[in-house]
Amino acid sequence: MKLTHTRAVFVMVAVTLMWSIAGVVTRHLEHARSFEVTFWRSFFTVLSLLVILPFFQGRAVFGKIRHGGAALWLSGVCWSVMFTAFMMALTLTSVANVLVTMAIGPFLTALIARVFIGHRIPPRTWIAILVAGAGIGYMYGVQIEAGRFAGTLVALCVPLAGGVNWTLTQRAHAQGQDVDLVPAVLVGAIISSLVTLPLALPFEASVHDVGLLALLGLVQLAIPCVLAVMCARVLKAPEISLLALLEVIFGILLAWLGAGEVPRPTVLTGGTLVIAALLMNELIGWKQRAA
Repeated sequence: MKLTHTRAVFVMVAVTLMWSIAGVVTRHLEHARSFEVTFWRSFFTVLSLLVILPFFQGRAVFGKIRHGGAALWLSGVCWSVMFTAFMMALTLTSVANVLVTMAIGPFLTALIARVFIGHRIPPRTWIAILVAGAGIGYMYGVQIEAGRFAGTLVALCVPLAGGVNWTLTQRAHAQGQDVDLVPAVLVGAIISSLVTLPLALPFEASVHDVGLLALLGLVQLAIPCVLAVMCARVLKAPEISLLALLEVIFGILLAWLGAGEVPRPTVLTGGTLVIAALLMNELIGWKQRAA
């Protein structure tokens, strides 16, 4: 499947829409909670990828996993943390809190890459990090006072693991190792399933719940992850970063319209600072590279 630039943009918009359904779907679960939610989504992601990956890459995909080396397996561990923390956070706090917290991922990635592999951070990004940090700090401060801090703290594990994952991958490429991120997603889903299984017992999910979580495993995770990797071969990193912001907007709107979860003013204020900082940083960087 070859994508033109225009088609890749539209596919990436569809990807962010698929990613954004997690919040509203979890709000319609009947009995499944906490680790059981994470287990079922990761389990169905594994089943979906076991069909999708051989279709796109043939049986060679399993050889890539066996011979992927430490970098691929460490990337898989990072994916498993992201899968687990994301769903856990959705059961502990609002959809808006989780999505806005995840939006600081590019800034955390820049800081981690600066510390561990020496990537230079331009002044515009330092300013953006400070502005986004102020927005997140405002959100966190209000939640500490209201006793709702745990869910947002769990959500913070998602961009942290994402930043580590990106840095590991960049370092591996710099050392001549080719890390295929798609098989690493499968490894992450398997690890997440195995780790959360004993914590999910005894199962309480209804047939209705399992159906919704199967939908998330296939439509919200497996399919968009594969499509996102395909888009990354056509689109530049700044374009993907900008388009990925649509997940925050779509996710909050879907939770608002589909589950009646109205975002708090503190989340809207802090989220506006975070997204504005990321948007300006990427746009300025894009213009500088074009010039």
